[in-house]
Amino acid sequence: MTQLKPILSHLDPIIPSSTGKFKPDKFSAYSFHRLRCHPRLAFWSFLSVIFILLFFCFSPPDGGAAAAKRRSLHTSSYTRRMHLDSNWELKARNSARPRSKTGFSVLVTGAAGFVGTHVSLSLKRRGDGVVGLDNFNSYYDPGLKKARKSLLDRAGVYVIEADINDAVLLRKLFETVHFTHVMHLAAQAGVRYAMQNPNSYIHSNVNGFVSLLEACKNATLQPSIVWASSSSVYGLNSKVPFSEKDRTDRPASLYAATKKAGEEIAHTYNHIYGLSITGLRFFTVYGPWGRPDMAYFFFTKDILKGKEIKIFEGADHATVARDFTYVDDVVKGCLAALDTAKKSTGNGGKKKGAAQFRIYNLGNTNPVPVADLVAILEKLLKVKAKKKVLAMPRNGDVLFTHANISLARKELGYRPTTDLETGLKKFVKWYLRYYGSKKKSAW
Repeated sequence: MTQLKPILSHLDPIIPSSTGKFKPDKFSAYSFHRLRCHPRLAFWSFLSVIFILLFFCFSPPDGGAAAAKRRSLHTSSYTRRMHLDSNWELKARNSARPRSKTGFSVLVTGAAGFVGTHVSLSLKRRGDGVVGLDNFNSYYDPGLKKARKSLLDRAGVYVIEADINDAVLLRKLFETVHFTHVMHLAAQAGVRYAMQNPNSYIHSNVNGFVSLLEACKNATLQPSIVWASSSSVYGLNSKVPFSEKDRTDRPASLYAATKKAGEEIAHTYNHIYGLSITGLRFFTVYGPWGRPDMAYFFFTKDILKGKEIKIFEGADHATVARDFTYVDDVVKGCLAALDTAKKSTGNGGKKKGAAQFRIYNLGNTNPVPVADLVAILEKLLKVKAKKKVLAMPRNGDVLFTHANISLARKELGYRPTTDLETGLKKFVKWYLRYYGSKKKSAW
Protein backbone atom coordinates (compact mmCIF):
# COMPACT_ATOMS: atom_id res chain seq x y z
CA MET A 1 0.00 0.00 0.00
CA THR A 2 2.92 2.37 0.57
CA GLN A 3 3.74 2.26 -3.15
CA LEU A 4 0.20 3.27 -4.03
CA LYS A 5 0.16 6.43 -1.94
CA PRO A 6 2.03 8.70 -4.45
CA ILE A 7 -0.34 7.65 -7.23
CA LEU A 8 -3.45 8.11 -5.14
CA SER A 9 -2.30 11.54 -4.00
CA HIS A 10 -2.31 12.77 -7.63
CA LEU A 11 -5.82 11.44 -8.08
CA ASP A 12 -7.25 13.10 -4.98
CA PRO A 13 -8.01 16.52 -6.63
CA ILE A 14 -10.18 14.96 -9.34
CA ILE A 15 -12.21 12.73 -7.00
CA PRO A 16 -15.00 14.52 -5.11
CA SER A 17 -14.59 14.13 -1.36
CA SER A 18 -18.34 13.83 -0.89
CA THR A 19 -21.44 13.25 -2.90
CA GLY A 20 -23.04 16.26 -4.56
CA LYS A 21 -22.71 18.40 -7.65
CA PHE A 22 -19.44 18.22 -9.50
CA LYS A 23 -17.66 21.51 -10.29
CA PRO A 24 -16.56 21.38 -13.94
CA ASP A 25 -14.79 24.73 -13.91
CA LYS A 26 -12.19 23.68 -11.37
CA PHE A 27 -11.83 20.31 -12.96
CA SER A 28 -11.29 21.80 -16.46
CA ALA A 29 -8.48 24.05 -15.36
CA TYR A 30 -6.84 21.29 -13.42
CA SER A 31 -7.22 18.78 -16.27
CA PHE A 32 -5.74 21.16 -18.85
CA HIS A 33 -2.77 21.75 -16.64
CA ARG A 34 -2.20 18.04 -15.94
CA LEU A 35 -2.58 16.98 -19.59
CA ARG A 36 0.30 19.10 -20.77
CA CYS A 37 3.01 16.47 -21.05
CA HIS A 38 6.29 15.71 -22.74
CA PRO A 39 6.11 14.92 -26.52
CA ARG A 40 7.79 11.51 -26.03
CA LEU A 41 5.16 10.55 -23.44
CA ALA A 42 2.41 11.61 -25.82
CA PHE A 43 3.94 9.43 -28.56
CA TRP A 44 3.96 6.30 -26.39
CA SER A 45 0.45 7.04 -25.15
CA PHE A 46 -0.70 7.27 -28.79
CA LEU A 47 0.87 3.87 -29.56
CA SER A 48 -0.87 2.36 -26.52
CA VAL A 49 -4.24 3.57 -27.76
CA ILE A 50 -3.56 2.11 -31.24
CA PHE A 51 -2.59 -1.23 -29.67
CA ILE A 52 -5.81 -1.38 -27.63
CA LEU A 53 -7.91 -0.57 -30.71
CA LEU A 54 -6.17 -3.28 -32.75
CA PHE A 55 -6.77 -5.80 -29.94
CA PHE A 56 -10.51 -5.20 -29.97
CA CYS A 57 -10.65 -5.18 -33.78
CA PHE A 58 -9.05 -8.60 -34.10
CA SER A 59 -10.74 -10.22 -31.09
CA PRO A 60 -13.55 -12.78 -31.76
CA PRO A 61 -16.76 -10.86 -32.43
CA ASP A 62 -18.84 -12.88 -29.96
CA GLY A 63 -17.10 -12.33 -26.66
CA GLY A 64 -20.20 -13.48 -24.79
CA ALA A 65 -20.08 -16.84 -26.54
CA ALA A 66 -16.41 -17.27 -25.67
CA ALA A 67 -17.12 -16.48 -22.04
CA ALA A 68 -20.03 -18.91 -22.05
CA LYS A 69 -17.75 -21.57 -23.48
CA ARG A 70 -15.25 -20.98 -20.70
CA ARG A 71 -18.02 -21.27 -18.11
CA SER A 72 -19.23 -24.44 -19.78
CA LEU A 73 -15.77 -25.98 -19.65
CA HIS A 74 -15.54 -25.07 -15.97
CA THR A 75 -18.89 -26.51 -14.98
CA SER A 76 -18.49 -29.62 -17.10
CA SER A 77 -15.11 -30.46 -15.61
CA TYR A 78 -16.90 -32.99 -13.38
CA THR A 79 -16.82 -35.42 -16.31
CA ARG A 80 -13.03 -35.32 -16.33
CA ARG A 81 -12.74 -35.63 -12.56
CA MET A 82 -15.12 -38.58 -12.52
CA HIS A 83 -13.03 -40.57 -15.03
CA LEU A 84 -16.27 -41.56 -16.76
CA ASP A 85 -17.26 -42.22 -20.33
CA SER A 86 -20.04 -40.39 -22.12
CA ASN A 87 -22.61 -43.00 -21.02
CA TRP A 88 -22.20 -42.44 -17.28
CA GLU A 89 -25.69 -40.96 -16.87
CA LEU A 90 -27.33 -43.96 -18.52
CA LYS A 91 -25.23 -46.35 -16.43
CA ALA A 92 -26.16 -44.53 -13.24
CA ARG A 93 -29.87 -44.56 -14.04
CA ASN A 94 -29.79 -48.27 -14.91
CA SER A 95 -27.86 -49.17 -11.77
CA ALA A 96 -30.22 -47.12 -9.60
CA ARG A 97 -33.35 -48.82 -10.96
CA PRO A 98 -34.91 -51.25 -8.43
CA ARG A 99 -36.40 -54.56 -9.55
CA SER A 100 -39.84 -53.65 -8.19
CA LYS A 101 -41.89 -50.51 -7.74
CA THR A 102 -41.53 -50.76 -3.97
CA GLY A 103 -37.73 -51.03 -4.08
CA PHE A 104 -35.37 -48.25 -3.10
CA SER A 105 -32.99 -46.27 -5.26
CA VAL A 106 -29.92 -45.78 -3.04
CA LEU A 107 -26.75 -43.74 -3.38
CA VAL A 108 -24.00 -45.40 -1.34
CA THR A 109 -21.00 -43.17 -0.70
CA GLY A 110 -17.77 -44.93 0.18
CA ALA A 111 -19.10 -47.86 -1.84
CA ALA A 112 -15.66 -49.39 -2.39
CA GLY A 113 -14.91 -49.19 1.33
CA PHE A 114 -15.26 -52.07 3.75
CA VAL A 115 -18.82 -51.56 5.03
CA GLY A 116 -19.86 -49.79 1.82
CA THR A 117 -19.12 -52.83 -0.32
CA HIS A 118 -21.08 -55.18 1.95
CA VAL A 119 -24.05 -52.79 2.18
CA SER A 120 -24.13 -52.21 -1.60
CA LEU A 121 -24.08 -55.94 -2.36
CA SER A 122 -26.83 -56.65 0.19
CA LEU A 123 -29.04 -53.91 -1.22
CA LYS A 124 -28.54 -55.16 -4.77
CA ARG A 125 -29.26 -58.78 -3.80
CA ARG A 126 -32.63 -57.91 -2.30
CA GLY A 127 -33.65 -55.94 -5.40
CA ASP A 128 -32.88 -52.31 -4.61
CA GLY A 129 -31.21 -50.02 -7.12
CA VAL A 130 -27.72 -48.93 -6.08
CA VAL A 131 -25.22 -46.36 -7.35
CA GLY A 132 -21.85 -46.19 -5.62
CA LEU A 133 -19.52 -43.22 -5.13
CA ASP A 134 -15.90 -43.52 -3.99
CA ASN A 135 -12.69 -41.54 -4.47
CA PHE A 136 -10.36 -44.58 -4.07
CA ASN A 137 -7.88 -42.60 -2.00
CA SER A 138 -4.58 -44.06 -0.82
CA TYR A 139 -5.20 -44.05 2.96
CA TYR A 140 -4.78 -47.80 2.59
CA ASP A 141 -4.10 -50.08 -0.39
CA PRO A 142 -6.23 -48.79 -3.32
CA GLY A 143 -5.79 -52.25 -4.88
CA LEU A 144 -8.06 -53.68 -2.19
CA LYS A 145 -10.66 -51.06 -3.00
CA LYS A 146 -10.40 -51.88 -6.71
CA ALA A 147 -10.89 -55.55 -5.88
CA ARG A 148 -14.03 -54.68 -3.93
CA LYS A 149 -15.21 -52.63 -6.90
CA SER A 150 -14.83 -55.71 -9.10
CA LEU A 151 -17.29 -57.48 -6.80
CA LEU A 152 -19.71 -54.60 -7.21
CA ASP A 153 -19.24 -54.54 -10.99
CA ARG A 154 -20.12 -58.23 -11.21
CA ALA A 155 -23.20 -57.64 -9.06
CA GLY A 156 -24.38 -54.84 -11.36
CA VAL A 157 -23.56 -51.93 -9.05
CA TYR A 158 -22.17 -48.95 -10.93
CA VAL A 159 -19.50 -47.09 -8.94
CA ILE A 160 -18.56 -43.50 -9.77
CA GLU A 161 -14.97 -42.55 -9.00
CA ALA A 162 -15.24 -39.08 -7.50
CA ASP A 163 -14.99 -37.02 -4.33
CA ILE A 164 -18.05 -36.08 -2.29
CA ASN A 165 -16.68 -32.53 -2.02
CA ASP A 166 -17.32 -32.06 -5.74
CA ALA A 167 -20.53 -30.01 -5.57
CA VAL A 168 -20.92 -29.83 -9.36
CA LEU A 169 -20.70 -33.59 -9.66
CA LEU A 170 -23.23 -34.16 -6.87
CA ARG A 171 -25.69 -31.73 -8.43
CA LYS A 172 -25.41 -33.49 -11.79
CA LEU A 173 -25.81 -36.89 -10.15
CA PHE A 174 -28.93 -35.87 -8.23
CA GLU A 175 -30.37 -34.37 -11.41
CA THR A 176 -29.69 -37.64 -13.23
CA VAL A 177 -31.09 -40.00 -10.60
CA HIS A 178 -33.95 -39.38 -8.16
CA PHE A 179 -32.58 -41.26 -5.16
CA THR A 180 -35.07 -42.32 -2.51
CA HIS A 181 -32.30 -42.93 0.02
CA VAL A 182 -28.65 -42.08 0.64
CA MET A 183 -26.38 -44.41 2.63
CA HIS A 184 -23.45 -42.15 3.53
CA LEU A 185 -20.44 -44.29 4.47
CA ALA A 186 -17.63 -42.25 2.89
CA ALA A 187 -15.27 -40.92 5.55
CA GLN A 188 -11.67 -40.58 6.59
CA ALA A 189 -11.36 -43.37 9.13
CA GLY A 190 -8.76 -44.21 11.75
CA VAL A 191 -8.03 -42.63 15.11
CA ARG A 192 -4.22 -42.60 14.93
CA TYR A 193 -3.84 -41.26 11.39
CA ALA A 194 -5.51 -38.03 12.49
CA MET A 195 -2.28 -37.03 14.21
CA GLN A 196 -0.43 -37.28 10.88
CA ASN A 197 -2.96 -35.78 8.51
CA PRO A 198 -5.65 -33.84 10.39
CA ASN A 199 -6.83 -31.91 7.34
CA SER A 200 -7.98 -35.09 5.60
CA TYR A 201 -10.52 -35.60 8.42
CA ILE A 202 -11.95 -32.12 8.05
CA HIS A 203 -12.02 -32.51 4.27
CA SER A 204 -13.93 -35.80 4.31
CA ASN A 205 -15.88 -35.97 7.56
CA VAL A 206 -16.97 -32.34 7.83
CA ASN A 207 -16.70 -30.61 4.45
CA GLY A 208 -17.65 -33.74 2.52
CA PHE A 209 -20.67 -34.38 4.72
CA VAL A 210 -21.88 -30.79 4.26
CA SER A 211 -21.43 -31.08 0.47
CA LEU A 212 -23.59 -34.19 0.46
CA LEU A 213 -26.27 -32.67 2.70
CA GLU A 214 -26.39 -29.61 0.45
CA ALA A 215 -27.03 -31.81 -2.58
CA CYS A 216 -29.73 -33.71 -0.69
CA LYS A 217 -31.56 -30.64 0.59
CA ASN A 218 -31.50 -28.99 -2.84
CA ALA A 219 -32.94 -32.07 -4.56
CA THR A 220 -36.46 -31.72 -5.91
CA LEU A 221 -37.33 -34.95 -4.11
CA GLN A 222 -35.22 -35.01 -0.97
CA PRO A 223 -33.91 -38.49 -0.12
CA SER A 224 -33.89 -40.04 3.34
CA ILE A 225 -30.34 -40.21 4.71
CA VAL A 226 -28.63 -42.88 6.80
CA TRP A 227 -25.01 -42.23 7.68
CA ALA A 228 -22.16 -43.75 9.65
CA SER A 229 -21.16 -41.98 12.81
CA SER A 230 -18.87 -43.80 15.25
CA SER A 231 -18.61 -45.21 18.76
CA SER A 232 -15.61 -42.89 19.13
CA VAL A 233 -18.00 -39.99 19.86
CA TYR A 234 -18.34 -41.37 23.42
CA GLY A 235 -14.72 -40.33 23.93
CA LEU A 236 -13.73 -40.12 27.57
CA ASN A 237 -17.13 -41.31 28.78
CA SER A 238 -16.60 -43.85 31.59
CA LYS A 239 -20.20 -45.00 32.01
CA VAL A 240 -20.78 -48.44 30.47
CA PRO A 241 -22.37 -49.69 28.37
CA PHE A 242 -22.44 -46.62 26.12
CA SER A 243 -25.98 -45.39 25.55
CA GLU A 244 -27.28 -42.94 22.98
CA LYS A 245 -28.38 -40.78 25.92
CA ASP A 246 -24.82 -40.47 27.29
CA ARG A 247 -22.78 -37.29 26.89
CA THR A 248 -20.63 -37.09 23.77
CA ASP A 249 -18.92 -33.74 24.26
CA ARG A 250 -15.48 -35.04 25.30
CA PRO A 251 -13.87 -36.58 22.20
CA ALA A 252 -10.48 -38.23 22.69
CA SER A 253 -9.31 -37.81 19.09
CA LEU A 254 -9.76 -35.53 16.11
CA TYR A 255 -11.50 -38.38 14.30
CA ALA A 256 -14.04 -38.55 17.12
CA ALA A 257 -14.45 -34.78 17.05
CA THR A 258 -15.25 -34.79 13.32
CA LYS A 259 -17.83 -37.54 13.81
CA LYS A 260 -19.42 -35.61 16.65
CA ALA A 261 -19.41 -32.51 14.46
CA GLY A 262 -21.17 -34.56 11.81
CA GLU A 263 -23.95 -35.44 14.24
CA GLU A 264 -24.50 -31.77 15.08
CA ILE A 265 -24.42 -30.76 11.42
CA ALA A 266 -26.92 -33.51 10.60
CA HIS A 267 -29.26 -32.22 13.31
CA THR A 268 -29.02 -28.70 11.85
CA TYR A 269 -29.95 -29.83 8.33
CA ASN A 270 -32.79 -31.90 9.73
CA HIS A 271 -34.12 -28.93 11.69
CA ILE A 272 -33.78 -26.27 8.97
CA TYR A 273 -34.42 -28.19 5.76
CA GLY A 274 -36.59 -31.15 6.77
CA LEU A 275 -34.10 -33.87 5.85
CA SER A 276 -34.86 -37.28 7.35
CA ILE A 277 -31.54 -38.35 8.92
CA THR A 278 -30.46 -41.42 10.85
CA GLY A 279 -26.98 -41.68 12.39
CA LEU A 280 -25.43 -45.08 13.16
CA ARG A 281 -22.62 -45.34 15.70
CA PHE A 282 -20.52 -48.31 14.57
CA PHE A 283 -18.52 -50.30 17.13
CA THR A 284 -15.24 -51.80 15.77
CA VAL A 285 -16.57 -53.48 12.65
CA TYR A 286 -14.52 -56.44 11.34
CA GLY A 287 -14.79 -59.22 8.77
CA PRO A 288 -13.85 -60.28 5.21
CA TRP A 289 -12.71 -57.45 2.91
CA GLY A 290 -11.91 -55.40 6.00
CA ARG A 291 -9.61 -52.42 6.49
CA PRO A 292 -5.86 -53.13 6.71
CA ASP A 293 -5.42 -50.42 9.37
CA MET A 294 -7.56 -52.36 11.88
CA ALA A 295 -5.78 -54.35 14.61
CA TYR A 296 -7.29 -57.76 13.75
CA PHE A 297 -6.15 -57.27 10.13
CA PHE A 298 -2.53 -56.25 10.69
CA PHE A 299 -2.20 -58.71 13.60
CA THR A 300 -3.08 -61.48 11.14
CA LYS A 301 -0.55 -60.22 8.60
CA ASP A 302 2.28 -59.85 11.13
CA ILE A 303 1.62 -63.17 12.87
CA LEU A 304 1.83 -65.00 9.55
CA LYS A 305 5.07 -63.18 8.71
CA GLY A 306 6.59 -63.95 12.10
CA LYS A 307 6.76 -60.27 13.04
CA GLU A 308 6.34 -58.94 16.53
CA ILE A 309 2.91 -57.50 17.37
CA LYS A 310 2.29 -54.78 19.93
CA ILE A 311 -0.44 -55.23 22.51
CA PHE A 312 -1.29 -52.10 24.47
CA GLU A 313 -2.49 -51.84 28.03
CA GLY A 314 -3.70 -48.97 30.17
CA ALA A 315 -2.31 -47.53 33.38
CA ASP A 316 -1.72 -50.11 36.12
CA HIS A 317 -1.96 -52.86 33.48
CA ALA A 318 -5.59 -52.04 32.69
CA THR A 319 -7.10 -54.20 29.96
CA VAL A 320 -7.85 -52.76 26.54
CA ALA A 321 -11.11 -54.18 25.16
CA ARG A 322 -13.29 -53.59 22.11
CA ASP A 323 -16.92 -54.33 21.27
CA PHE A 324 -16.04 -56.18 18.04
CA THR A 325 -19.02 -56.28 15.66
CA TYR A 326 -19.13 -58.58 12.64
CA VAL A 327 -19.80 -56.82 9.36
CA ASP A 328 -22.88 -58.89 8.44
CA ASP A 329 -24.56 -57.82 11.67
CA VAL A 330 -23.76 -54.17 10.97
CA VAL A 331 -25.15 -54.49 7.44
CA LYS A 332 -28.44 -55.79 8.84
CA GLY A 333 -28.59 -52.73 11.06
CA CYS A 334 -27.88 -50.43 8.11
CA LEU A 335 -30.64 -51.97 6.01
CA ALA A 336 -33.07 -51.85 8.92
CA ALA A 337 -32.31 -48.13 9.32
CA LEU A 338 -33.07 -47.59 5.62
CA ASP A 339 -36.27 -49.62 5.83
CA THR A 340 -37.61 -47.67 8.81
CA ALA A 341 -36.48 -44.23 7.64
CA LYS A 342 -39.37 -41.85 7.03
CA LYS A 343 -39.46 -39.53 4.05
CA SER A 344 -37.84 -36.12 4.17
CA THR A 345 -40.34 -33.28 4.41
CA GLY A 346 -38.52 -30.63 2.39
CA ASN A 347 -38.53 -29.84 -1.29
CA GLY A 348 -35.81 -27.97 -3.15
CA GLY A 349 -34.31 -26.69 0.10
CA LYS A 350 -37.60 -25.61 1.70
CA LYS A 351 -38.86 -27.39 4.81
CA LYS A 352 -42.55 -28.28 4.90
CA GLY A 353 -42.74 -29.99 8.27
CA ALA A 354 -40.86 -31.75 11.07
CA ALA A 355 -38.62 -34.58 9.87
CA GLN A 356 -37.32 -37.74 11.47
CA PHE A 357 -33.97 -37.60 13.30
CA ARG A 358 -32.48 -40.70 14.97
CA ILE A 359 -29.19 -42.03 16.34
CA TYR A 360 -28.47 -45.68 17.14
CA ASN A 361 -25.60 -47.79 18.45
CA LEU A 362 -24.68 -50.75 16.25
CA GLY A 363 -22.41 -52.96 18.33
CA ASN A 364 -22.18 -56.52 19.59
CA THR A 365 -22.64 -55.53 23.27
CA ASN A 366 -19.86 -57.93 24.27
CA PRO A 367 -16.44 -56.28 24.78
CA VAL A 368 -13.47 -58.62 24.24
CA PRO A 369 -9.92 -57.93 25.53
CA VAL A 370 -7.39 -57.44 22.73
CA ALA A 371 -5.30 -60.23 24.28
CA ASP A 372 -8.21 -62.63 23.69
CA LEU A 373 -8.43 -61.45 20.08
CA VAL A 374 -4.78 -62.39 19.60
CA ALA A 375 -5.34 -65.80 21.22
CA ILE A 376 -8.18 -66.55 18.79
CA LEU A 377 -6.04 -65.54 15.82
CA GLU A 378 -3.20 -67.79 17.05
CA LYS A 379 -5.64 -70.68 17.19
CA LEU A 380 -7.10 -70.06 13.73
CA LEU A 381 -3.74 -69.38 12.05
CA LYS A 382 -1.99 -72.18 13.97
CA VAL A 383 0.93 -69.83 14.56
CA LYS A 384 2.23 -68.53 17.89
CA ALA A 385 2.38 -64.73 17.96
CA LYS A 386 5.46 -62.81 19.03
CA LYS A 387 3.91 -60.39 21.48
CA LYS A 388 5.20 -57.22 23.07
CA VAL A 389 3.08 -55.53 25.72
CA LEU A 390 3.37 -51.74 25.83
CA ALA A 391 1.69 -48.84 27.58
CA MET A 392 -1.00 -47.27 25.45
CA PRO A 393 0.32 -44.09 23.81
CA ARG A 394 -1.58 -40.81 23.89
CA ASN A 395 -2.85 -41.05 20.33
CA GLY A 396 -6.59 -40.73 20.79
CA ASP A 397 -7.38 -44.40 21.45
CA VAL A 398 -9.62 -45.26 24.40
CA LEU A 399 -9.36 -48.21 26.78
CA PHE A 400 -12.66 -49.86 25.93
CA THR A 401 -15.90 -49.64 23.98
CA HIS A 402 -19.18 -51.26 24.96
CA ALA A 403 -22.47 -50.67 23.17
CA ASN A 404 -25.91 -50.51 24.71
CA ILE A 405 -28.02 -51.70 21.76
CA SER A 406 -31.45 -51.76 23.44
CA LEU A 407 -32.74 -48.82 21.37
CA ALA A 408 -31.62 -50.33 18.07
CA ARG A 409 -33.10 -53.68 19.12
CA LYS A 410 -36.44 -52.05 19.95
CA GLU A 411 -36.79 -49.75 16.95
CA LEU A 412 -34.75 -51.49 14.23
CA GLY A 413 -35.04 -55.10 15.28
CA TYR A 414 -31.24 -55.16 15.43
CA ARG A 415 -29.89 -58.41 16.90
CA PRO A 416 -26.23 -59.27 16.29
CA THR A 417 -25.63 -63.02 16.17
CA THR A 418 -21.92 -63.47 15.36
CA ASP A 419 -19.43 -64.03 18.17
CA LEU A 420 -15.81 -62.98 17.71
CA GLU A 421 -14.33 -66.43 17.07
CA THR A 422 -16.94 -67.24 14.41
CA GLY A 423 -16.41 -63.88 12.72
CA LEU A 424 -12.61 -64.14 12.81
CA LYS A 425 -12.79 -67.62 11.33
CA LYS A 426 -14.62 -66.19 8.31
CA PHE A 427 -12.12 -63.33 8.09
CA VAL A 428 -9.08 -65.61 8.23
CA LYS A 429 -10.55 -67.85 5.55
CA TRP A 430 -11.00 -64.83 3.28
CA TYR A 431 -7.57 -63.41 4.12
CA LEU A 432 -5.74 -66.62 3.23
CA ARG A 433 -7.65 -66.93 -0.03
CA TYR A 434 -7.25 -63.29 -1.04
CA TYR A 435 -3.57 -62.84 -0.22
CA GLY A 436 -2.66 -66.42 -1.04
CA SER A 437 -3.96 -66.21 -4.59
CA LYS A 438 -2.17 -64.44 -7.43
CA LYS A 439 -5.54 -63.52 -8.87
CA LYS A 440 -6.70 -62.25 -5.47
CA SER A 441 -10.21 -63.45 -6.03
CA ALA A 442 -12.67 -64.32 -3.34
CA TRP A 443 -16.38 -64.85 -2.77
